[in-house]
Amino acid sequence: MGRWEPNGRERLAKAALELYGERGFEQTTVAEIAKRAGLTERTFFRHYADKREVLFAGSGELERLFADAVADVPPSATPLDALAAGLDAVCEMFEERREFAGKRHAVISATAELRERELIKLASLAAALADTLRRRGVPEPVASLTAETGVAVFKVAFERWITADEQRPLVRVARDSLEQLKAVAAGSAPAGVGGGAAPAPTEAQPSA
Repeated sequence: MGRWEPNGRERLAKAALELYGERGFEQTTVAEIAKRAGLTERTFFRHYADKREVLFAGSGELERLFADAVADVPPSATPLDALAAGLDAVCEMFEERREFAGKRHAVISATAELRERELIKLASLAAALADTLRRRGVPEPVASLTAETGVAVFKVAFERWITADEQRPLVRVARDSLEQLKAVAAGSAPAGVGGGAAPAPTEAQPSA
């Protein structure tokens, strides 16, 4: 009978992030992760294909959650309204994982191989969202443009959210980012942009 290993997946993820932060991703081995977690290498490979998957194992869940939320919006919703519903869903998922998300982001940002993997993940997310929008009847290029916009808004909002001075929930940061983008697209400057109110027009001077 195998040894009972409560929360083995979570313990391995926690140990991996600690070691990646202390030693760097490339310098950390699977054996060291397993030892830190109090488990075996065999147990590690039952949960993760390799040490990169500790950081990317949730990508499929994120993609499904985002796409399903977009798909479930009433047919009368605009593409951006459907996108907003998807953003709300994924942001709520991250709310209880802020510490893990911040550490993960720091590790990925410090490693070129992982940054490339993250870009591939985001591209896959955009493709899934575009496909979902097309199935809702959104034509091209609107479907692809909306999907890429959603990924960009999420990425920017997430990077703001994990900073120490950002206290708002991720869903609020993402919604504000989307509203600012809408304001820019509409030709008006969002709050905090453009240095305040425009000066009043001066009275026309008579010609000489």
